[in-house]
Amino acid sequence: MNQRTAQIERNTLETQIKIEINLDGDGSASFATGVPFLDHMLDQVARHGLIDINIEAKGDLEIDAHHTVEDIGITLGQAFARALGDKKGIFRYGHAYVPLDESLSRVVIDFSGRPGLFYDVSYPRAMIGSFDVDLFREFFQGFVNHAGVSLHIDNLKGGNAHHIAETIFKALGRAIRMAIAPDPRMAGIMPSTKGTL
Repeated sequence: MNQRTAQIERNTLETQIKIEINLDGDGSASFATGVPFLDHMLDQVARHGLIDINIEAKGDLEIDAHHTVEDIGITLGQAFARALGDKKGIFRYGHAYVPLDESLSRVVIDFSGRPGLFYDVSYPRAMIGSFDVDLFREFFQGFVNHAGVSLHIDNLKGGNAHHIAETIFKALGRAIRMAIAPDPRMAGIMPSTKGTL
C-alpha cells in the first residue's frame, strides 16, 4: 500500500482548521482546538486506532463551540477520505465494544462511500464540564458526510456522561483500526462487488 497520509485545510468565516493524519502511525497526537474535552476524546481515537492525528483549529468560541466541533468533524472526514484513496485492499468493515467501569458502547463502521449516521446515545446530563454533549452528534455527522462512511454508535449501558463519551471514542478508534487495516487476502482488490467504494 502507498503511504496513507493526508493534510487538509478548511477555512470559513467561522473556523480555520488544519488537520494532518497518518493512518499507519503509532497513535501520536497533538491538538490545539480550544475545546479541551473534544481534544481528550480525539486523543482516544488516535491512541486506540494507532492513527497519528494533528489538529489546529481556531473558531468562534466566543459564541459557542458548535461551529468548531462540527467543522473539525468535517475536516477530519475529508482527511480520512483522502488518506484512504480508492480503498483497495482494506478490510472495509470494523466494529468494537468498549467498556469503562459501568459504561459500555458499541461502534460499527463501514467505509462504504455512502454517508450514514445511526446514533443511539442518551447522556445523563447535558454538559461534561463546559462541553455540550449535543455537539457530539454534530461532530459525527460532519465526519460521516465527508469520510463517506456508515457509522452506527450505540451506548448500551452507562450512568456517567464522561465514561459514556470515552467508551464511544475509544470504540471508534478500535473500529476504524480494524476497518482500514490492510487485508493480505485482498491486496490490490476492491472490497466491494460493485468494483468501487
